[in-house]
Amino acid sequence: MTQAPAPLQSRFEVHDRKQFEIKLEYQPSGVDETRYLVEAHLFLPGSLYIDAETYPRADFYADIHNYVRFKTPVMAVQELLTSDASPLVKLEAWLRTGLGSEGDIVYQAKLLSCVLRGALRRFATGVEARCEGPVALPTDACATLESDVLAMQSGVAQVLERFRQWLRSVGELRVQDRSRMSLRLVDEYVSLLVENGFRRAVADMKSLPRGEPWLGLRKGLMDAVLREEVYRKENRLRSVLSPTGDNEEYIQRLGMLKKFCMNVLFLSSRRRQKRQGWEEVLFALAAGIAMSFATAVALWAQIRFTQVSLNFFLIAVVGYMMKDRIKEGLRRVLSRVAATHLSDRTAALVDPVTGRTIGTCEERVDYAPKVPASVTALRHQDDFLMVSQGEVTETVIRYQKHIVLDARLLPRTERGLSGVTDILRLNVGRFLRDMDEPELALEYVDLADLSVGHIRGAKRYPVDVVFRFTVEEGETDRRQESTQMVRLVLDRNGIQRMQRFADAGQGVPPGPMPWQSAA
Repeated sequence: MTQAPAPLQSRFEVHDRKQFEIKLEYQPSGVDETRYLVEAHLFLPGSLYIDAETYPRADFYADIHNYVRFKTPVMAVQELLTSDASPLVKLEAWLRTGLGSEGDIVYQAKLLSCVLRGALRRFATGVEARCEGPVALPTDACATLESDVLAMQSGVAQVLERFRQWLRSVGELRVQDRSRMSLRLVDEYVSLLVENGFRRAVADMKSLPRGEPWLGLRKGLMDAVLREEVYRKENRLRSVLSPTGDNEEYIQRLGMLKKFCMNVLFLSSRRRQKRQGWEEVLFALAAGIAMSFATAVALWAQIRFTQVSLNFFLIAVVGYMMKDRIKEGLRRVLSRVAATHLSDRTAALVDPVTGRTIGTCEERVDYAPKVPASVTALRHQDDFLMVSQGEVTETVIRYQKHIVLDARLLPRTERGLSGVTDILRLNVGRFLRDMDEPELALEYVDLADLSVGHIRGAKRYPVDVVFRFTVEEGETDRRQESTQMVRLVLDRNGIQRMQRFADAGQGVPPGPMPWQSAA
């Protein structure tokens, strides 16, 4: 019996020198609605001069890039050849029956490339994991690796042969030019996927011996790579690597093809200004209160003094001045109330195929919020942070994301309900502006001859990011909560490394005091 996947899975990685990536997998259990609350607390050193004034909400959201899509269906290569749910099998069935539109076959062709991409990535990751250990693999590991490589090579060759045979058959039919060109682009992307996946596997096998069977396996994979390159040249597809050029067109075309084929999985976001509407109502209330005050003052002055007197004139002016200040003061107070209880941005998540809204997403950013105890406990794994909290200046920014998914509207696969993948990329470029030079020279005295020299010192800044994930399913009281922490080590050039910390209570305990003996 297969174990049900966790309702929320997370993965953190450094995307490049300026971007930190969080990948979240939402997997509803099948109840009507599942709610996910993602909270990220950023702890920034005070020396970076980051606060609500220097780094307002609009700038924070400008530094966040968000991609929400369906999880790629998981299928082995052999399932692509035989399963009724396989996009390849559905394409061949369309050719026999003619049931379905041209839009359907383009969708299935793109989905085929997405599924094959996932299979090739799992294959390359598996090869890398097996080759990370000692060079001399155990006998059973050698046999498993050899079997997996041969099976993948044979299966991919069959998928390509059947898909391209299907393309040739479609070419003989009357198909619109747009659909024909779309299928040609999918074919190019599939070829690039096979080339890059097999090339990565060969690169991961570099630590293996040069003898058999490893030499034959490498040669077989590289022969498949060369066949794909020749195929693209023969079909006048320009995505061919050049050993001497800068390969600008290759990289550009690969990125474009990836977006073109994977757009069948990406959910579109229809943004709604929910907070803005409520703010306008609150501002109108503030204007009404201020006007009521000014009117009351005017009526009192009219009863107390004649309208042509100086006293009436002065009281009316003062009343107007107070009205203006009351209005602006209430606007500021009510704006803070709205920021506390309402989201900054609201979006509807829309299925790109059916056009139905399958869920909602609300986001908020707060400065200097109250830090939950679970977040504080996780940071207490560090001795210095435990002692310095409240004494060393730091800025806390909390980013909240509330996702609600309706399981009844999610597509289903043979493995159950399809999940949603949420990818967030945070650009840390703003954090680097006020940093010192990344390298400095430290004076060093040689004990042998007492000569003075200089050694290299690195100036870096730790930025802790603590995540708290909460999952609530249906109308029941079932609630799951977890916390995770990563530390980004930055200098003026960008992200130097990322450190992961275990959940609270599972990390390395603080070390002994200088006057205590380490047991």
